[in-house]
Amino acid sequence: MEKFLEFAKQSELFKNISEEEIKSILNCISYKIKKFADEQSIFNEGECIFDIGLVIDGCVLVVQEDFWGNRSIVSHISKGQIFGEAFAFSLNKPLSVRVVAEKASEIVFFDFKKIATVCSCACECHNKLIKNLLHMVAEKNFSITKKLQHVSKKTIRDKLLSYLSDASREYGKQSFSIPFNRQQLADYLFVDRSALSNELSKMRTEGIIDFHKNTFKLFSKENSHFNVL
Repeated sequence: MEKFLEFAKQSELFKNISEEEIKSILNCISYKIKKFADEQSIFNEGECIFDIGLVIDGCVLVVQEDFWGNRSIVSHISKGQIFGEAFAFSLNKPLSVRVVAEKASEIVFFDFKKIATVCSCACECHNKLIKNLLHMVAEKNFSITKKLQHVSKKTIRDKLLSYLSDASREYGKQSFSIPFNRQQLADYLFVDRSALSNELSKMRTEGIIDFHKNTFKLFSKENSHFNVL
């Protein structure tokens, strides 16, 4: 409990909610904490869920797989972010995706109905929780919209430029790290890994970018000469 309280005080879900209020909320809603190993499934495609997950530690991938096992990454859920809320709210609609721990992770699960329904005493802290949840859902929808902008580009280069430019704006600097390795980045942008790697190499040769593993640096047209990372 104490470990979770320390985490909760830093979480967007419990933003502007005091420790005493968090304790009151936890007495009002159902929750459970579980640990998952690297690549372990959290939710499987086809099942109906009634909980939302909040990542305490580690990170989670929401993936979609076709009949032949080809995988695309729908979203990357990092520490402090939520997942499963859309399907939990839809009531009995089976998952069309699979949720898997990218690495060893710790997740707290909340009964979505109990979060979304204000208790009989209509406590103000519960209202704050619902507002925070709605804000986090809105942020996720915004991220999905940005992803659609990336993957709708016609060429692999345009997809990469869109994604990397957006990441640079988000971090506020030319150098930054992304949460994906090469295969994951290819899966996220819906492109072939070899083709993506070839395009990255061409972009580095042309002085547009430099990179080392998942760390990238972008260069303006006026500054195409650079030092290797």
